[in-house]
Amino acid sequence: MDPLSLKKLNACRRERRAAVLVTDLGGGRDRVVVEGDTVAGPLGEAVEKAFLSGKSATAEIDGRQFFLNVHVPPPRLVMIGAVHISQALAPMARMAGFDVHIIDPRTAFASPERFPDVRLDAEWPEEALQKRPLDAYCALAALTHDPKIDDPALKAALDAGCFYIGALGSRKTHARRVERLTGAGLAQDSIERIHAPIGLAIGAASPAEIAIAVLAEIIAALRSRGLEARRGEAA
Repeated sequence: MDPLSLKKLNACRRERRAAVLVTDLGGGRDRVVVEGDTVAGPLGEAVEKAFLSGKSATAEIDGRQFFLNVHVPPPRLVMIGAVHISQALAPMARMAGFDVHIIDPRTAFASPERFPDVRLDAEWPEEALQKRPLDAYCALAALTHDPKIDDPALKAALDAGCFYIGALGSRKTHARRVERLTGAGLAQDSIERIHAPIGLAIGAASPAEIAIAVLAEIIAALRSRGLEARRGEAA
């Protein structure tokens, strides 16, 4: 690998940015494409698919063979609220390959006994997220129903450009949430990124069913992140 390519890849790893090392198998030359870079033509389409799948693969473009070595940060799921849904969602998300982080200042809920083998911070979201900031490869699920806890975390997720942001609550509850966030100065198009009511509409009733609906919606967002925006730019 070219030393400059290695340096660029290492920088992407530190910054939790996705990148693809594109190697021409015929000539051996390589280059690093960072997610968001423009690559024209069929090679660009192959690179886009590689980013979305997260899997390395070969691609034949105009009779030439390329190897696309994908380097994608491990996705994080940050749950605001150590609640029953979180207890079901945490192990499911870990099985699906997510780093799980639960934040809840209510120490009666945020106990290691209820959440073994999971990063758990019994702090206010503002404090916990300063220590471990959100980024574009994070999903955030606000689950407490308490505006004092959920709202600051939602604002942080919107500011960080998280690939998924969801909030528990009815449409009526979310309408009040929108009023609060608008009053806090957030733009309408930004607030519209919040999935609420949270999770796919599968008729979920129990905490475990709601957790399945939420995880499915998060995975769908992860595998299609930025796709609509890129299509819009190409139109």
